[in-house]
Order: sequence, then C-alpha cells, then structure tokens
Amino acid sequence: MSTHSGNDARDGRDPAMTGDPTADSAAGPAAGAGNGHAGGNGHAGGPDGAATVPAHANPPEAAGSGSVDPVASAPAAPAVSAADREAVTDRPVFAVAAILALAIIAWGVLQPGNLLSVSETLLFDAVIPYGGWVFVLTASGFVVFAIALAISRYGRIKLGQDKERPEFRTSSWVAMMFSAGMGIGLMFFGATEPVTFLASPPPGTGLEPNSDEALHTAMATTLFHWTLHPWAIYAVVGLAIAYSAFRRGRSQLLSSVFWPLLGGRHTGGPLGKAIDVMAIFATLFGSAASLGLGALQVGGGLGAVGWIDSPGSGLLVGIIAVLTVCFIASAVSGVAKGIQWLSNINMVLAAVLAVFILVVGPTVMILNLVPNAIGDFVRELPEMAGRTGATGGQAMENWLSTWTIFYWAWWISWTPFVGMFIARISRGRTIRQFIIGVIAVPSAVSLVWFAIFGGAAMDIQQRGTDGNPGNGGADLYQGGEVSSEVITFTMLEHLPWFLPAAIIVMILVSIFFVSGADAASVVMGTLSQRGSVEPKRNVVIFWGVIMGAVAAVMLIAGGETGLDGLQYLTILIAVPFVFVMVGLCVSLWKDLRSDPLILKEDEMRRSLEEIHEERTEERRARRRGLRARRR
Repeated sequence: MSTHSGNDARDGRDPAMTGDPTADSAAGPAAGAGNGHAGGNGHAGGPDGAATVPAHANPPEAAGSGSVDPVASAPAAPAVSAADREAVTDRPVFAVAAILALAIIAWGVLQPGNLLSVSETLLFDAVIPYGGWVFVLTASGFVVFAIALAISRYGRIKLGQDKERPEFRTSSWVAMMFSAGMGIGLMFFGATEPVTFLASPPPGTGLEPNSDEALHTAMATTLFHWTLHPWAIYAVVGLAIAYSAFRRGRSQLLSSVFWPLLGGRHTGGPLGKAIDVMAIFATLFGSAASLGLGALQVGGGLGAVGWIDSPGSGLLVGIIAVLTVCFIASAVSGVAKGIQWLSNINMVLAAVLAVFILVVGPTVMILNLVPNAIGDFVRELPEMAGRTGATGGQAMENWLSTWTIFYWAWWISWTPFVGMFIARISRGRTIRQFIIGVIAVPSAVSLVWFAIFGGAAMDIQQRGTDGNPGNGGADLYQGGEVSSEVITFTMLEHLPWFLPAAIIVMILVSIFFVSGADAASVVMGTLSQRGSVEPKRNVVIFWGVIMGAVAAVMLIAGGETGLDGLQYLTILIAVPFVFVMVGLCVSLWKDLRSDPLILKEDEMRRSLEEIHEERTEERRARRRGLRARRR
C-alpha cells in the first residue's frame, strides 16, 4: 500500500482510485443511505443493496497486474462517485493543453498560410488516401457494436445506481444532445447536401444530374452521412464514459474508461493524461473552428437579407465576441439551467421553421420523400458503407476525401466533446435506453429534417434545371460555386415570408452554436479537473475565452483560409482517436462482463443449473433403483 500512497499523493487522486475506482464503495448500508443522490435512494453497494467492498479496499489490479477474477473485481458502484467530488485542477493536463493551444494560435497568427498547407497536405495526401479504409471499417463497426449492446442482456444495466432515475426529462435530454451533436450542422447542410448530390451524383452511380434517380441517391447518401453512423460513433464514447463514471464510480474522463484494459496505474499516469490532453485539444480547436464558421454564416445571413453589404473582419469579430459572452454565461449557469433552456428553445424554433417550410413548400413531395428515403437508405446502405478508393479511380478518391471519409474523421474528432457531454446528461438511464435515445431518435429527426429542407431545395433545383423557365425554380447548385449558407437562403427566397424565415435561421444558427459551445466549455473544464461533472467557473470561463480568442485570431489572421487550417488540424489531431475508440470498445465490453448485475445473473443461472443437474441426477437414480427392484 505504501507504493500506492506515494502515487496518490503525487496525482492528487483518492487512494481507492489507483486500483479499480469501483472499490471506493460505502463501508456499509448507512454510508450509502446518507448520500441520498438522485431521488434519495440509498446507494449502499451493488444491485442487491449490500455493500460488497469496504471503503478504500483496493482489488488486485491496484498492484498493477492488470488481470483479476471478474467476480473479485466487480464491487458495487460507490455512494459518491469520483465524478461527483469537488473539482480539483489536474495541473499537468491543463498546462500541456494550454501551452499546445497557444503554440497553434501563434503558428496561425505568424504563418496562417503555412498552417493551412501543412495540415491540408497531411490530411488529403496521407491520412485520407492511405488510411481511409480504417475510417470506413471502424465507422460501421461502431454501429454494429452499439446495436449489439442494445439488444444484448447488457442493455438492462443502469448508467448509475440500480434505482437511480434520469436527471433530465426525455424531451430535454434529446434536445440537449441533438444541439450539441449536430444541430448547427443540420442548419448548414440541411438544404446544401441533398442539392449537391442531386446536381452532382456520387461517382460510380452513373446517374443523370438532377434526375429523379439522382434525387433518391442524394437522399440516401445524405442520410448515410447524418444518421446511424455519426450517432453510433457518439454513442460508443458517451456510453463508455457514462458507464465508467456513474456505474463504476470512476472520474468522468476518457482515460478512466481504459481502467479494465490498462489498469489503474497506466490510466492515472502519463498515458491516461495524454489521452485527456488530446481530448481537450480536439474539443478546443473543433469548437473554435465552428465558432468562426458560425460567425461567417451569421454574417452571410445578414448580407442575404440586405442589412449589410458584406461582412468585414470587424463585424465577424463582433459576432464572435457576442456569441462567446452568451455561451460562457450559459455554461457557468450549469447544464440544468443554461444548456437545457437553450436546447429547448432550439427545438421549438427548429420545429416552427420545419413546419413552416413543410406547409408553404412542396408538402406532398416532402411527405412522399420520407418513406422513399427510408427505402433508398436501406437498399443502398451496403454499397455506401463499403465504398473505398479501390474502385472508381481518382474521382472516387476525391469524392470520398471530400465527403464520406472526411465526415467520419470529423465526427470522430468531436467524440471527446459530444461523447462526454452526452454521458454527462445521461445518468440514470439504462444502456438500452441510452443507445436507442442517442442513435434512433436523432436519426429519425435528421430524416425528417433533411426530407423537409432537402425536399424543398431539390424541388426548386429540379424545376430550375428542367429547361422550363418561369416555373418558380432556380439552379441552387450553380456548378458548386456557392457556399452552404447561400443555398439555404436562396431556397428561402423562393418561398413565402423570406425575411421572417431568414431571421429564424440566423437565430437558430446562433443558439445552436451557443448551446454546443457552452457544452464544450463544460467538457473542457471536466477534462481539466479530473472528471468533475461540475467544473469550477473560472476554468470554464478560461476555456470559453480561449475558444473565442482562437476563432477571432484565426479569422483576422487568415480569414476563411485560417479556419480551414483549424478544421484540418482538428481532424489530424483526432486521428489517434480511431484507435482509442477501438480500445475503448474492448475495455467497455470487458467492464460490462464483470458488472454486478451480470455477475448476479450468472450466479443465479449457475445455481439453477446446479439444481437442475441435481434433480436430473435424482430422477436418474430413482429410475435405476426401480429397474433394479424389478429385476
């Protein structure tokens, strides 16, 4: 024990956390009852309510062996998990992440063109061409893994105590994770992506641009990029963190998830801290890039409605400053207040906008598009999931680099942020509820959203390119020379009440970003403070200010080019997370096999099997006795 005491003093962790953190159980029923968390139920150990391990009793893994009998290593979740403890800054993680962030900012300020060229070369000339198949395989693998967990017996396990109830209402829960996960992306690409694939079908399909056949493939491909796969990627990380933190009582860190695989010594050492630094780094620059793009989108909207001629640097920095103040204010108010409130507003406004377009747009065409899109998606899923650069030549490689592989890399780059935030708001739900809620519900909403926005835009596109002028259509795509926000606003110009609709779009873009950025600030605070679910305000404010500063500096220094460099760099930084996520799946599976509920079920099954065998043997003995007497 003396060795562990030294390590504990150095890294500031509770002694019990050097081994399996689940060993930090209450010493008896009274200790659990005293917590009263989540509805006041006593948390006194395992599913049967009995404390299974005394407080601070380290299992064999604490010695660094990394292997142990699962029965011995599956104590109950603690009365007070590590995630619930008072926030304490992890100085090495915080310092390294801050220094690296400042170094990248300096690079972007001094040589913005070099930042873009280096990151673009590495991404498009090395990572995507030679490692694209890794993204293709792993993305589909995460879908299979998540669905397998949902339908397995592990699906009944709670992400928390067995009697613990969810912290948030289901509607608020869905709204928050949707806003954080891709709400702003749907605003950007809701009309743009379907129109792009309609006017320029994927290579190898041989479809006529703007044809009905191209429309079906456009919807299927769009849903492929925005439904099952991205949300399964988020679900895997979110589930692993939620289970580790709220069921096993470990800190809410990405590194803590690897305890079953690496042992407590490595997850609390340099390797674990490196994982957490990468998570902060990816979250910071991914969120900063989105903040800059959000400012450009809002500025473009102001130009589209005629309020300004063109957004200059001063206006864009002003937009960034306002959005930064808003999301910091929301973040420091807490998840239960700021983020939940903003997310609920988002969902109401988004629903109003969607219903408006459905009613004033091509209503019947949109309604018909929903079942068609589902059928097209299911039919074309095997082909879409298996697309690689092996066929189709350079055209296919370029298309995959721009779309599918780029998307998978981008979603994975956001997993530290979105996964941790989804875990934070999912306490008290079962694994099955979690996976269905995280994958099925947002996928269904995305289907409806793209059917409405994409359907309206594709209807205008087809009417504008059918050679019949004066039918109310327009070529929205224009050979790919227009940006995402222009297509959205041009579509709205062909519908009634353009100005109110355009204003709602700008408000939604702003609030979607604020609700996502404040969640990112909270997550970076959590990563900086040993996994605390309630990080200190000064840390949250620090990361929020840095996020805004990164976006502003890169916009001033390099304009859109600087932001492109940030996006590419974010994905490059996140490439190691592909392998981190594979290891995370293995670690989670190993953890679930030794869950107290599963062990209890296994013990009951073994007992029933033994009873059955005993009774079977008794019947055989009686039959042998009867035969002997007859002789």
